[in-house]
Amino acid sequence: MSHDRPLLGIALMTGFALLAPGMDAFAKLASEEIPVGQTLAYRFGIQTLILLPLAIVLGLLSRPSASAAIWHLSRAALILLATGFFFTALRFMPIADAIAIFFVEPFILTLLGAVLPGESIGWRRLLACGVGFIGALIVIRPSFVELGPVALFPLGTAVSFALYMILTRRTAKDLHPVALQAWTALSAIILTLPLLFIFKGSGVAPLDPVEPQGRFWFYLFGVGVVATATHLMLAGALRFAPAATIAPLQYFEIIAATVLGLLIFGDWPDRQTFLGIAIIIASGLFVIWRENVAHKSSLATAPSSL
Repeated sequence: MSHDRPLLGIALMTGFALLAPGMDAFAKLASEEIPVGQTLAYRFGIQTLILLPLAIVLGLLSRPSASAAIWHLSRAALILLATGFFFTALRFMPIADAIAIFFVEPFILTLLGAVLPGESIGWRRLLACGVGFIGALIVIRPSFVELGPVALFPLGTAVSFALYMILTRRTAKDLHPVALQAWTALSAIILTLPLLFIFKGSGVAPLDPVEPQGRFWFYLFGVGVVATATHLMLAGALRFAPAATIAPLQYFEIIAATVLGLLIFGDWPDRQTFLGIAIIIASGLFVIWRENVAHKSSLATAPSSL
């Protein structure tokens, strides 16, 4: 059974939430010298080098059909867009602020679910989503005044990642998590490397690659290794425990990001940012709770098969 080890699932999800901001910290450190497109290439390149051989050894890979290849490339394009927005924002914003704004993603996913066939949401969740967006605006406002449109990039990440999650839900049923992550990483590299080759020497800052020097090699490898490890933890958490059980644990990410931001970059959220974060977390937990209630209600009213 896939959901028979909830304690292991909770431990893996907690590990993911506490360690995932480490990838963001490495990306922020790398952004001092490394273009965002090159950081993305290392992030997904290292994931490919780790997971593709692992998937082959475990016998999890088979040649994808043309339609499956299109799905993989589509998912890769969305995760590249989401990560690119976020890494760009991190160059200018504190990690905790960017992650807090990104956490409107569950609200976007919920709202998108309302327009998909066979899914519906009640007024309570709609209201909670609206309150969550107000929390995000509270976090965004001072950053927008200081930085301009770049403060909206985490919102771009949230929208892109929500669309990525919808596509993932439609493909994950047929693939092992390791195989799915391997194909995603390989597809991302297929999309990224030609762009870096085309723009080399162009002077287009986000896509013109440079030769990493000294500690920046460490930062780039840190991005790739931490991303791979944490996404395997996330896949394992979803495999061993119900999503409703582990979803609230994702908010540990904000705590870890705040601590890392203070220790590494000297960033500490002000009272307004803390208020916005608190509103986002409270709204998110309410949405998760209501979705859990709705799921249990649908199971209780579903006709049993004899």
